[in-house]
Amino acid sequence: MTLTGTVRAGVEPNCMLLDSYLLIGGPRDQLRDGARVTVTGRVQADLVTTCQQGTPFIVESAKSA
Repeated sequence: MTLTGTVRAGVEPNCMLLDSYLLIGGPRDQLRDGARVTVTGRVQADLVTTCQQGTPFIVESAKSA
């Protein structure tokens, strides 16, 4: 799955969201608040996180959009 958009910070520290997806993994230097990116990966809805928002999305690659 491929997503493109602007990353925003979640309510918990170190939690980054893209649309309604919680970004798990990936290069944090690119996946920062306000960055416009294209990410590829997969949804893992059964993953438990401390972020308390967004559907977990395992990032396999990311680039600036």
